Amino acid sequence: MFPVSLPTNSFLVAALSLLLIRISCSSLSVPDIPHIAVYFGTKTRYEEVNSHLLRDALSVNTSVLKPPPTERCSLVHLTAVIRHGSRYPTVKNIRRIQKLSELVRREASRGSEGWLRDIQSRWQMWYTEDMDGQLVAKGREDLRQLAWRLATLFPSLLSEENVKMRRISFLTSSKHRCVSSIEAFQEGLQQHWGQHEFYYSHAVDDKLMRFFEHCRGYMEGVENNRTALLEVEKFKRGEEMEAVRRRMAERLGLPQHRLTPDLVEAAFFLCSYELSIKSLHSPWCFLFNESDAKVLEYKSDLKQYWKRSYGYAISSLSSCPLFHHVFRTLDKAGRPRRSTEASPEPASILVGHAETLLPLLSLLGLHKDKTPPTANNYQSQHGRSFQTSRIVPYAANLLFVLYDCQRGPRLQLLINESPVRFPGLETEDAPLYRDVRATYRHLLDGCDFHGECEGRTGGRGPNTEL
Repeated sequence: MFPVSLPTNSFLVAALSLLLIRISCSSLSVPDIPHIAVYFGTKTRYEEVNSHLLRDALSVNTSVLKPPPTERCSLVHLTAVIRHGSRYPTVKNIRRIQKLSELVRREASRGSEGWLRDIQSRWQMWYTEDMDGQLVAKGREDLRQLAWRLATLFPSLLSEENVKMRRISFLTSSKHRCVSSIEAFQEGLQQHWGQHEFYYSHAVDDKLMRFFEHCRGYMEGVENNRTALLEVEKFKRGEEMEAVRRRMAERLGLPQHRLTPDLVEAAFFLCSYELSIKSLHSPWCFLFNESDAKVLEYKSDLKQYWKRSYGYAISSLSSCPLFHHVFRTLDKAGRPRRSTEASPEPASILVGHAETLLPLLSLLGLHKDKTPPTANNYQSQHGRSFQTSRIVPYAANLLFVLYDCQRGPRLQLLINESPVRFPGLETEDAPLYRDVRATYRHLLDGCDFHGECEGRTGGRGPNTEL
């Protein structure tokens, strides 16, 4: 752990920014938000999942903690698995955006629509390849605010003393956006306590937070397998996507063949990036109505389902190292201790990616629909549970909350700060920990990473990060 001394003005700016956010967001009005903002899949802002944060970014609902009212319980541990905050596009999407903007400026008809005039005459291509997935200022803010809220919700665990005494562990992926996110989380904790300098303390562990890269079975069977995303490719060329492409071409006054499915998606992403990075209602958003957005969200969900979730067993099994790490941490925190033994670790904060969270959520059996999404059943999937816009927006989080209760340790699960119940234990918000372990006994006793992944480290796949 080492201190990073900041000029007094820098600290004041950071502290005042949180105060101003609270004041400005507490007003009755909220910023102008695109009507399609809730359909951006993994590129959705956290505020679209928890809309009350648009009015007060630091508001906390303590009623989400639900130990049984008939027992006396106390909080003993929190493990938080968190996705990085809002980021710039990756190089792949920046190049697509460049191609799209040049096409529209050069060939689109000069329509009477104000938004189209704005795109052609006012909107400037400002994304550069060196941005490549870096965390943006709003992304740091996402993590600072999350830390502030969690410190309010768990004051005895995420306390100033626990951080200063190094009782809390901070682990992160090696990717710059994740390292920046875990630093921002620690800044948020220390701003919460009124600190005048920031202390950073974290370890990098890609075997835990980027386990998929180290699983040969996953890399060969899914990541680098051209047939793995067959459902996505079918949908990409299906009637729903063709209808979106046709409508977009009409709005731009372009021949339909000039707009590839990738360019349609680039325009949709442009709307999402302008919102998540700059809080802007971009003129690009007017290219899509709600029906279009739902189709494009479904295309994104298909990709995540078949690449990172239930589509192939190896996708979720690749998260076994993280699964075992979480339960080992909970075991230590919940076991009986002698008075001479050291206190358990009060909290563990782990920062990774959407592709870190989705396999783990799938291994736990969460957000699993009876009927898998395919290229041919879009119309029957409108009420699906597997909706990445809701599950893994920027700054998404999976919280394991351990209580010490009269009948023994109990465990509660929260996703994006909202309570969810463990599959198979739906009658209780915080079941006994021993019952949770019994439910996942087959994974706790099995789920051998080397066995599932053939015991060999796979090479890196193409840059397909979320």
